[in-house]
Amino acid sequence: MAVCVSGAVYGQSAVTRQFEVASVKPSNADPSSSGINTGHGRLDANNVTLKRCIMGAYGVGPQQISGGPDWLESDRFEISAKADQPINDDAVLMVMLQGLLAERFKLVLHRETRTLPAFVLEVAKSGPKLEKAEPGEARTNTSTSNIGVIIAAHNADMNSFARILARKTDLPVVNHTGLEGIFNFNLHWIPEGARPVDGGAMGGASLFTAIQEQLGLRLRSQKAPVEILVIDHVEKPSEN
Repeated sequence: MAVCVSGAVYGQSAVTRQFEVASVKPSNADPSSSGINTGHGRLDANNVTLKRCIMGAYGVGPQQISGGPDWLESDRFEISAKADQPINDDAVLMVMLQGLLAERFKLVLHRETRTLPAFVLEVAKSGPKLEKAEPGEARTNTSTSNIGVIIAAHNADMNSFARILARKTDLPVVNHTGLEGIFNFNLHWIPEGARPVDGGAMGGASLFTAIQEQLGLRLRSQKAPVEILVIDHVEKPSEN
């Protein structure tokens, strides 16, 4: 496995803005339902693990996080944070979330590049079925529940969508679509372990079927250079 260590170290993140108020509390809710919602300067992470928060804050998938204690993906939290003014850019809110994780969880990490199995995101033979978006507020809502996985991403480019998709897959996702511009994405699928035996039309579609039928895209497995986050230090937060 090829490894190239980056010179950048991420702990006390260089965040220029912080949330005005933020609350972090343990969650005992049913783990089958969780998600992160953002918009208008607010971030609400419901019943999430710290690993899920790192995925969102840094735009990586679960296989792109290495190291850390067992509770990283077992303990769940309710996180609510609000900026001092409306912020209509998910990227800014995610940088602010990086600062929140560094402050409350004492998270310190660094980046490496490794060649790993990945999903390559391409345009399907039938062509893309994407809704073009007008410039405006970028926001993403994702959820996992007993009705499946839902991704609603607005005003996102293809690289951003690949990062969002990687948070819900077993492998990193690399954008090879060649598509430019920003789009609105609405994608719903049933994970393999929860999908009805008969497939059940769109409601029971796997990710591979859903992404082709709903967005005109496809995923293909191949090894590729992938950025990895390596956790150097983390602590459980005090409740507040």
